[in-house]
Amino acid sequence: MSRSPSHSSKIGAGGIDQQHLPVLEARRFLFVTGKGGVGKTTVAGALALAFAARGKRVLIAMCNTKERLSAILGSPPIGDEIIQAARGVWAVNISPEKALREYGEMVLKVRAVARAVFESKYTKTFFRAVPGLSEWAMLGKAWFHTTELLEDGSNRFDVVLLDAPATGHGMEMLRVPRIILDVAPPGVLRRDAEAAWAMFQDPARAGVVVVTLPEEMPATETVELVAGIRGDLRLAVHRLIINGVLSPLFGADERRALLEDRGRLDIEAPALSSHTAESAIVAGARRAMREEVQHECLLRLHREIELPGVTLPFLFDEASTPAGTRRLAERL
Repeated sequence: MSRSPSHSSKIGAGGIDQQHLPVLEARRFLFVTGKGGVGKTTVAGALALAFAARGKRVLIAMCNTKERLSAILGSPPIGDEIIQAARGVWAVNISPEKALREYGEMVLKVRAVARAVFESKYTKTFFRAVPGLSEWAMLGKAWFHTTELLEDGSNRFDVVLLDAPATGHGMEMLRVPRIILDVAPPGVLRRDAEAAWAMFQDPARAGVVVVTLPEEMPATETVELVAGIRGDLRLAVHRLIINGVLSPLFGADERRALLEDRGRLDIEAPALSSHTAESAIVAGARRAMREEVQHECLLRLHREIELPGVTLPFLFDEASTPAGTRRLAERL
């Protein structure tokens, strides 16, 4: 199991020169999205460590989610206040209610007035009824942190990574600034939405990183997601990161031989072959099947998505640990 797949690949029929890929850490704002369960948060943490190792100050912004980034980075629990999670890396789990209140304080200027307005149960009920407002509160707060400056005039954060919601919800969140521009009258809300959308549309300043797994359903959703981001939203997708790639144990001929007897894949096969010589063959057949599915999914992703790709290894003992995240960061 010491072998590992190449950490980068050429996605698309024409091939892509890996020496001339867009430099991710040069962007000010990156959305990290993909189907639920593909390892978006792990990849966001690994990217942050990789950027920090290159001297960048990085903020990871999560969207009111069940927080597990702290376990991945080895930091204290991460709540709705920004904390330093690692050297050069800060993190926050954005609460939409708190983000709206902070936004109100900036607009109204007087904190006591803002709290009276935004803590009213009637106001809260109204805000919950406005479509897209919670999504904009989180997205807008993440974008706002790209505008913050230190006393010396430098950026507080060089890169903001938004650990975006899973596929469908993530797409809806990305649409919100454009919806605000269509319906909001002139004012502070429209002004900020215009500034945020201008950044998101500028591939030199922002873009999307799509995370997937070499499995059938994630691969299918990823093809659709990339098409939607490019076609509907017209945003730049800078990378496809294929997470959890197994190092192949078998060649094509070996896989074919192991899979000749499909009974080896039956759910009862491991128990029936237990404590016999056949058990190793059954285990090999099941691993060969997983490798075959992975191989076909990688081919499909390469064929259907014209995009720079990076593969990350499947971690057996270090998954979702600081050591594993550092290992992935080194690959990135």
